[in-house]
Amino acid sequence: MKIALLGPVAWRTPPRAYGPWEQVVSLLAEGLVARGVDVTLFATLDSRTAARLEGVCARPYNEDGSLDGRVWEALHTAHCYERSGGFDLVHNNLDWLPLAMSGFCRTRLLTTVHGFSDRRILPAYRRSNSAFVSISNADRAPELDYVATVHHGIDLAQFPVRLQRGGPLVAFGRIHPDKATADAIEIARRARRTLIICGPIHDERYHTERVLPHVDGENVRYLGNVGPTDRARILGEAAALLHPLGFDEPFGLSVVEAMACGTPVVGYPRGALPETVDHGVTGFLVDGIGPAAEAVADAESLDRSTVADVARRRFSAARMVDEYLTVYEKLLG
Repeated sequence: MKIALLGPVAWRTPPRAYGPWEQVVSLLAEGLVARGVDVTLFATLDSRTAARLEGVCARPYNEDGSLDGRVWEALHTAHCYERSGGFDLVHNNLDWLPLAMSGFCRTRLLTTVHGFSDRRILPAYRRSNSAFVSISNADRAPELDYVATVHHGIDLAQFPVRLQRGGPLVAFGRIHPDKATADAIEIARRARRTLIICGPIHDERYHTERVLPHVDGENVRYLGNVGPTDRARILGEAAALLHPLGFDEPFGLSVVEAMACGTPVVGYPRGALPETVDHGVTGFLVDGIGPAAEAVADAESLDRSTVADVARRRFSAARMVDEYLTVYEKLLG
């Protein structure tokens, strides 16, 4: 089986810090190679992988303001499709653009839908010749047919279990209304707990008006866009992860990463959270700031070893790779 993994070029694969799509593609590539699959990863040329690396974009466009992401994603996709005849399957992880160009792909095409940035991109999906995988049942568009749902997996070795109680509350993710960072600040205030915020700023106005005025270095601390080592430590040392949402999130990697460390989650029951958080076992899903603040104490009382055991059983990278192999075999007969 020869597989071409068409990855994003917004960030390096694996990412140095933020980059959830790149992180998932990296784990999939390494897992497939470990199982003896012939894999070529199409990514930025500074990426690190055990697979064969191909690409035209020397570095991530999000790290170089001189690069136009639209141009380099198009060149990147064209480069992959020019070589697609040498593969049994091209597995697209690059959103809608490769679908708009799918007529140029010379082999079977599979697309993992990592989330719809806007429903106006759906025509590219509906007119393509690709098969589709969803990353949660909650994120399925009724207009599309799916071959499977494959929940993301994580490298469990990067997230050691920490059973010690206490510590601050943590909000992990991009600073944006979608992530409801301001809600997390208010939840922590009402619970009378310290909050640590981590993640890149994706909405400057929201950060300036709704987040920054509350960052005092004591009750609310902002640590920026932290890398993998600090990510595991911060999540593992937290009393709970606050994950309020302003949108229906397709998955939420920080949620399963926190739980894998033994850290329970307090969030809103939106998007994929009811699929990933076992209410009353690995966290609590409640509606609104007030109920979330009240749920913090309940979350802290959960058994952290149980939280970790459940998450590590459900969300390992090995399980994800196995499920994608099943999808590949189904498509290829």
